[in-house]
Order: sequence, then structure tokens, then C-alpha cells
Amino acid sequence: MTSLRLDPAAVIADLDELAGQSGGRFAGADRLAWTPRWLETRQWLRAKLEAIGLEPRLDEAGNMWASIDGESDRFLIVGSHIDAVPDGGWLDGALGLLTALEVVRQLQRNGDRLAIGVRFVDWADEEGARFSRSLLGSSACAGTLVPDDVRTLTDTNGVTLGDALASCDVDLDHAVGATKSLTGAAAYLELHIEQGPVLLDGGRLAAAVSGTVGVERHLVTFTGQAAHAGSTPMRLRQDSLAAAARAALEIRESAITHGGVATVGRMDSTPGVITAVAGRTEMQLDQRHLDPEALAAMFSDAVASCHAAAEAFGCTVEVRDVFRATPTPFHPALVAIARAAVDEAGGGDGEPVPSGPLHDATEIGRIVPTAMIFAQSDPPISHAAIEDSPQDALTLAIDAYGRIVERVIELVSERGGQL
Repeated sequence: MTSLRLDPAAVIADLDELAGQSGGRFAGADRLAWTPRWLETRQWLRAKLEAIGLEPRLDEAGNMWASIDGESDRFLIVGSHIDAVPDGGWLDGALGLLTALEVVRQLQRNGDRLAIGVRFVDWADEEGARFSRSLLGSSACAGTLVPDDVRTLTDTNGVTLGDALASCDVDLDHAVGATKSLTGAAAYLELHIEQGPVLLDGGRLAAAVSGTVGVERHLVTFTGQAAHAGSTPMRLRQDSLAAAARAALEIRESAITHGGVATVGRMDSTPGVITAVAGRTEMQLDQRHLDPEALAAMFSDAVASCHAAAEAFGCTVEVRDVFRATPTPFHPALVAIARAAVDEAGGGDGEPVPSGPLHDATEIGRIVPTAMIFAQSDPPISHAAIEDSPQDALTLAIDAYGRIVERVIELVSERGGQL
């Protein structure tokens, strides 16, 4: 196989072209999954793949694939996601996806006959920004998606997840058929920005990733009684919003105690007017920890806090599971290769770092040997229009990704399709 040296300038040019569709790097992304704008962006990506001689296809969950065949039926997966949170950054998901595009572009250009295949993928709805259910496409491939658990999730306009998928020609009941897309997969490699401050704080431009944290994500509904704001004494109110607020503060303290993180990202109350007590409040809760036992304790604390707050304010409460992900350690041999690739690219031999954010690698890493490389974020902020990474961090990380792809293809080939 010809040496695989990616062209960072080509990747960054693609990133700028993609960002330009929304007004430029810092104008805020406009690629919310299952919307017409997302479909348009995917057409742009499809054209990029067709231009290098590949034929994109969609699986049952809406993931987009493009394949370069090898001599065996084993293959390496490269990719990430093109969907974005509203007004998100120019690099989240897109860096890894367009670096993977550069991988298949270079392989096509080199024309080598590979011992194993390489499959490019754009995972559908990694962010979960519209329906609060992240990693939808990759979880369908991994076999962890349960359609009945997510079918009736709604967006802010009341559209259900099932209907949104149908509008994009994806049948939620058939999405689990995407599991066959991973048959023969030898490894999965993903590049991403860190989205946090660890690499910047340590003066590191890039690093291998050791794995992703576990996540508990729930919808908590407090039901009280709507009442007139002027005529209802405080002691007689069944105030669902007050109950939710008390629970949220206690959940925050639990996260601090256990050394994890907890976020109440949204509360929706009805009737939602200034002159009425909130009769019903829905709270979105996200909890994360590297230790599964600590994560379980945080969730137990949260449930207890919600029930206690509901009782204190004369409400009832329902806690509904939306998404759960256990901590996912990445494949030790691949992590070691990623670490060496970063070092060879000039990033130094630093310890791998864990990922607090979830990635499609979280789901795929459960059943396929997986590794990730992070590029430094500066400012250390993501899911915001100001998201950015230094040019030298992007260049180094893209170079390192090409090196790990080359080494994994060689290694899997040497070992007869296995790691």
C-alpha cells in the first residue's frame, strides 16, 4: 500500500466550503438532523463522494456509506457526522467526516488494491439535538436502539421522531436492520475536536482518546395544578416548576459529590404564562461519569430528589428513560497505535485522554475495535458558533489520523482480517 499522507489543506478547504453554506466559520452551523437543510448538506457530501468515483448508499437507519473494496470481506470504517446542533461550530463532527473523505480520496487517487476494504460513513443524527436522543444512526448499527423507546419523542413543534424519520425516507421500525452494515468490520477510527479544555490546558495539540464516559439521559415530568397567579396562596399551590427547580439544584449537588457532571438543559412548563402557576413541567436531565457505579448512584440520587421535590410541592412525578450509554473504553491496541500516530505527527507521546462528550465511537466501540484522536479546542468551547481549533492542531491531528488509518490497514491485513 502506498504511504497514506493526508493533505490538511484539502480537508480545511472542504470544511470552509461546508461552513460557507451557513455564512462562514463562525456564523453558526445549520445542519439539524432530519430537516430539509440537513438533507441538502448530505447532497453536497454525496456529490463529493461521487466526484472521486464512489457510490454512496443509505442503510436502514439513514447512515450514509461509501465503500472501497479490498481483497477480503473485512473492512475498516472511517467517518463521523455532518449533522450539527443549532448555531453550532464549524468543526464538530465535520472535522472527522471530511478527514475521512480525504482518506478515501487519497486511496482512490493512489489506486492501490487493498488487502481489506475501507468504508466511509456519515452517521445519522449523532447530536440528538432535535429529539434529545443522541447517536441514533450508530446505535441502530450497534443494535442498541429500541424503536418503541424513542418513537413518540417530540421536537419543540410537536413533531414526533418517527414522523421526522419518515419524512427523510427512514422507517424507524426497520432502522435496526442497519446492524448488518457492521458485518465484517475490523475496526472503526474517528477524528474529532476535543470540545473541552484538557488539551489546551496541557499545551497539547492532539491526543489519543482512551474512551468515552457513561451517560444517563431522562425526561422528568412534574404534574401539579395550573392556577391563577393572583388568587392562589403560596402554601396552597401545586407548583410543578418550583418542584423541578428544587430537584435540579439537588441533582447539581449530587454530581459535585460524586465527581461527575449533571445538566438540566431545558425546562418546559404549561400553561407557560406569567399569570398562572405552572401545572406541568418537563425537565431534560443529562448525567455523565467515567465510573458506572458512580453514574448509577447519581441517577439514584436524581430520582430520589425528584420524588422528594414533587411531594414537597404537592405534585406527582414521572421519570422516563431517553438514552443510556455505559462507559466505553476503546480498544487498547488501537489506542496505542493512535498514541504513536500523534507522536509521529509531532504531537508528543502524551497519555490518552477520556472523552466527556459522547461520539458515534461510543456505540460502535461496543462491538467493533475502535479508537479516536482529538484535536485541541481553543477556545475550549463547542456547540457554539465560536468553536475553533488552531491551524497547527488541525494539521497535526489530520496527519496523525492518516497515519493510524495506514497502520491499521497494514495490521489487519497482516493478521488475516483481525486485530
